[in-house]
Amino acid sequence: MINFARSAFTWQSHPWQPDPLYKWAGGFVGEAGQSYHVRFTLQASCSVQHPEAEEPVEIYLGSPCRSEFTIARRNLIQIPNGEWRMAFSPTHKIHIAASLDDAAHTPAANLQEAFAAHTIDIRQHVEARELLNPQAIIKATLANDTLNARSCYVDADTGCQVRLEYPVNVMNLNVADGQWQICTGPVIVPDVASWDGAQITRVHVAHLAISAFDHVELVFRRPVEVTDDVARWLDEPRGLDRFELRDPSHPPVGHPPQRPRPTVYHDVRELAAQNVVMAAP
Repeated sequence: MINFARSAFTWQSHPWQPDPLYKWAGGFVGEAGQSYHVRFTLQASCSVQHPEAEEPVEIYLGSPCRSEFTIARRNLIQIPNGEWRMAFSPTHKIHIAASLDDAAHTPAANLQEAFAAHTIDIRQHVEARELLNPQAIIKATLANDTLNARSCYVDADTGCQVRLEYPVNVMNLNVADGQWQICTGPVIVPDVASWDGAQITRVHVAHLAISAFDHVELVFRRPVEVTDDVARWLDEPRGLDRFELRDPSHPPVGHPPQRPRPTVYHDVRELAAQNVVMAAP
């Protein structure tokens, strides 16, 4: 049973070098040659056993931050603003798809190459136990025990065995009738079609609901386009502009890049699954 709040990924950047086109590419506002560290806690995990692989692939979802200027004294929050988060295996950074329709092939990035140094610290709860019936789930919930759940299913097209593990952030109970329902997220869901022979190279962020031990519902996000009048204020920079050019007279092809767009959780998938609820004191 993973202790997500105490598990973390920490990385050190390579010495920063200015982008040849954009003044604030990546949001870093330091000096050339400077290096910085980032640490984030974890929110969810998934394990994928592909029929072609000897060992399962473990993938983790990091906690997000809003796009920012790093490391600055003022004007920390970027406007327009998006979300940054990272998914990773023990060896690679994994592309997070924008929606279920996003089938872009983005190779997994080797962590040794992406960062000057990094550490992955996955911690476990001690004295974890499985809750085998509704009464045990209700008792542990009302005792304020720490709760995780696992949802396991088999992908019908590939035969991949998938296990999702996630903290139970929200639990609903009907104590009198012995009913329970978990509604929680985010969780990380592998796109098993992205298997490249060694890695899952694409994952999705979703939220999840279960109310029994044999069924799971996942709701996936997708970007939402906005009307022209909304886009005018949504895309208007405030303070520094991340896409400010060094030479405005020679813009690159495709300038400016797409600004962040809001997302909604809208696309639901229902799956037969084996769910396990776990507790730790």
